[in-house]
Amino acid sequence: MGNDLGSLLGGLLGGQGGKGGGALLGALLTSLGGAGTHGAGSNPLGALLDTLKEGGLGAQADSWIGTGANQEVTGPEVAQALPYQALDHVAQQAGVSPEEAADELARTLPAAVDKLTPEGTVPEGSLEELIRRQS
Repeated sequence: MGNDLGSLLGGLLGGQGGKGGGALLGALLTSLGGAGTHGAGSNPLGALLDTLKEGGLGAQADSWIGTGANQEVTGPEVAQALPYQALDHVAQQAGVSPEEAADELARTLPAAVDKLTPEGTVPEGSLEELIRRQS
């Protein structure tokens, strides 16, 4: 499931995150949201955004969802906002250090969330369906 999601995200991001960023983001979404169940509960984007907001990145995450300019984040900010276990798991799957994973996620998250929330809200439904609609 994570690899399929990563491929879909990589395709969605194109040159703005490439396949590496898509794979990391797919693994993170799977780790945080338990993607794999079907129906409305299979969209882990909300869980990721809640985690980032609770971790101190609320203003940035809101800017990615909204229709205005996307605020940037740094790798250290992403690393601080995410649970260490989730970041470590994602890094291990990608074969990189947690710091490298956080840096790549910092580059990927603004564009990915922006594309996944085209109406300025987190849509309902499965993440896979949503990505396919946006591709």
